[in-house]
Amino acid sequence: MDRIQDIYRPVEQRCCDFKEVERELSFAELGEQARRCMDCGIPFCHGNGCPLQNVIPEINTAVARGEWKLAWEILSSTSSFPEFTSRVCPALCEGSCTGGLHGQPVMVRQLEKAVVDTAFRNGYVQAAKPVRNGLTVAVVGSGPAGLALADDLNRYGFDVTVYEAHHRPGGLLRYGIPDFKLAKSAIDRRVKLMEEAGVRFVCDTRVGHDVSASYIAGRVDALALAFGTPEARNLPLPGRELGGVNFALEFLQGQNRVNAGELSATPVSAAGKHVVVIGGGDTGSDCVGTAIRQHAATILQLEIMPKPPVERSESTPWPLWPYMLRTSSSHREGGERRWNVSTKRFIGQGGRVCGVEVCDVEWTLSPEGKPLKFTEVPGSTRVIDTELVLLAMGFTGVDPAGLAADLGLAVDQRRRLASDPARRIYVCGDTANGASLVVRAIADGKKTARRIYEDLTGGAK
Repeated sequence: MDRIQDIYRPVEQRCCDFKEVERELSFAELGEQARRCMDCGIPFCHGNGCPLQNVIPEINTAVARGEWKLAWEILSSTSSFPEFTSRVCPALCEGSCTGGLHGQPVMVRQLEKAVVDTAFRNGYVQAAKPVRNGLTVAVVGSGPAGLALADDLNRYGFDVTVYEAHHRPGGLLRYGIPDFKLAKSAIDRRVKLMEEAGVRFVCDTRVGHDVSASYIAGRVDALALAFGTPEARNLPLPGRELGGVNFALEFLQGQNRVNAGELSATPVSAAGKHVVVIGGGDTGSDCVGTAIRQHAATILQLEIMPKPPVERSESTPWPLWPYMLRTSSSHREGGERRWNVSTKRFIGQGGRVCGVEVCDVEWTLSPEGKPLKFTEVPGSTRVIDTELVLLAMGFTGVDPAGLAADLGLAVDQRRRLASDPARRIYVCGDTANGASLVVRAIADGKKTARRIYEDLTGGAK
């Protein structure tokens, strides 16, 4: 039995709205796909692939038997928010699936999504009812790490207050990831459950500006920082100051806020414009999909790295996460991608960008095909006409002069913030480890919650 390939709504339909792009698979299709998992001899998916250690074979066995409540009970025993990971995780587990050795891996992510959606429909998901231990914790940031940390701490019995700078909880889940990948109703539903369980959210509050972190730290038993890596990687080239050269998050956040009714119009719009996206990762792909829905005239995505191989590279043998070409739902909707292209400067007219000067580069590769270094191709410099440039090159880390300075915490060379357990100050997620995946942030939030529980109560649970 083959893996299902047509998992999306028709392109002509989904490009006209911001609803989730994936179609709902039937129970018959899901059962057939779950049975593909039963052919596995020794599973590497949950031990080697999943940061949450989800017990994937057992979950899929329950699905194959139609035991959806059991599948939910197994899944929720390890995963705090499968409704998030089943929508936005790249499915590291699938990279370690034994089915991928000689064919296509099992559809682990889609099966997980079906389990959690079925659980919510049937009322299997209920608010926790913790027994309070009399201790208080403040969490700064309500992204995936902060939410996972707060949820587990609340279950351990702590009184938890979460501070969020934006109008609603969710961090980049809400304000960075497009609605067509993650419907914000999924966040609202989970936050409501957490509130019913006793977690308190304080939004529109920037810790370090509206209230000092040291003030909060002095009034709780522990302070946890999970505010991500808020500084986007810049491209400080000539012309960077021109209008129309924007960070990707400014673009994505604006559209999400319009969809949520927080803004009446997008601050950065691609409508009718020739758009250049610099950066070939997930954020760049999100910009492509959003620009398509805003009816951009053209969309060109540039990546300095070489084009990955279509099949798994020898540099990442199974069961490692494969280095290979990935084509997102947004790429299937339109736009153009180019690799081996370096940006040299932005060209302006009347204070706004009108062109990007670029050149081609050649990479020296390792024997396994891994890119090592590049050189500029002589005579390849040219100008690409554009009216909007979106910088989607990731995030650089924590500002040493911000909350770190306020609390006297160390920041390393990679701009990661370190915990100080002696003062009951803890750091988790991207703030502690650098920009990474939602699933890793959730896993680290859970790990940090366990550490706080053990440090403050002296017990194990």
